[in-house]
Amino acid sequence: MPSHRKPDMPLPDQPTGSGTDIAGDALGGVGRSTTAAGANGPAAAGIDLHIRQLSKRYANVAALDAVDLDVASGELVALLGPSGSGKTTLLRVIAGLLHPDSGRVLFGADDATRLSLRERNVGFVFQHYALFKHMTVAENIAFGLRSRPRRRRPDKATIARRVDELLALIQLPGFGNRYPEQLSGGQKQRVALARALAIDPNVLLLDEPFGALDAKVRVELRRWLRRLHDQTGQTTLFVTHDQDEALELADRVVVLKDGRIEQVGTPDEIYNAPASAYVFDFIGRANRLEGRIEDGHFQAEGQASRLRAGLAGNMPAQLYVRPHDIALVAADAGLRAEVVAVHRRADRITLELSAQTQSRLLELDLPTSSDTPLPAIGSAVGLQLQRYRVYPG
Repeated sequence: MPSHRKPDMPLPDQPTGSGTDIAGDALGGVGRSTTAAGANGPAAAGIDLHIRQLSKRYANVAALDAVDLDVASGELVALLGPSGSGKTTLLRVIAGLLHPDSGRVLFGADDATRLSLRERNVGFVFQHYALFKHMTVAENIAFGLRSRPRRRRPDKATIARRVDELLALIQLPGFGNRYPEQLSGGQKQRVALARALAIDPNVLLLDEPFGALDAKVRVELRRWLRRLHDQTGQTTLFVTHDQDEALELADRVVVLKDGRIEQVGTPDEIYNAPASAYVFDFIGRANRLEGRIEDGHFQAEGQASRLRAGLAGNMPAQLYVRPHDIALVAADAGLRAEVVAVHRRADRITLELSAQTQSRLLELDLPTSSDTPLPAIGSAVGLQLQRYRVYPG
């Protein structure tokens, strides 16, 4: 798992050839200072966020079902799950774009549940919201501050200083007079984030911020975002369905399924100690074996070998194991399987295996530098599971 430390290196320039545009909206309101920050970014890091028994239904579907979550000031938290898991609904309820059926949203000790979107003072970057095409980069970044009521609006000089500081922070100095059509997709996204940060938000909320960018720009931008977060310390939640994005970027990951939280943990905890079969199967690549637990041991269907289960009782169960946690052994040892296919990739060799009566094929990864002779397709092999987890059901 990645180390989230502040880097010494400059932020990378984004390719100018990308025409993809992900921009956002800065939603400004009351509750925070509008004083310009220092050259290193916003002066405040945001506040603690508390979600208490939050529920939201659409007709007969529970988009959120009694969700509880605590986010500490300065944390970068990923909301991860497939479509329909509730992650975007949760983000929009926090922002005030949707009202919950029940439960509370607290910013620090203040109950924000019934506050309007503007009163919550959040920065929100939408996946498909474009920058205002008729405005310059500087005007886009300043939009949230200039839209405030007159009594809370900073003067022009303060806004100009704030814009310059944010352009320096996102490493686009001198871009203030350009228009969105003159920017690459990655540059537009940086401007969108600067616009959201300009209002010094209580919480920064990002909805699939890199979802429409090409793969290379996505990788560069998510690493840039991590460095930006380390500079600003802004309390941030972002929605993603991309597991690599969540594990690389976040301090903690929230895995959602059908409107409920399955697990909250660090990237290492989510990947190496999944709390449920769903989390194991959803995060990374996983093999599943069907079988039973008997006398504390797991026995896969159609197999003679018994493996320590770590669970008591007699019940149906599933064993999960990563492809890199399986070793090849003699055909008469370990779990019995037959080689169905061999796939060569730049960084690994993957064997597809059929294990007796199991309904799903298994995958086993070998490094390309491995000295292990590759078995022929159709040959019998033995499998030794080096690290695995067993779940009831």
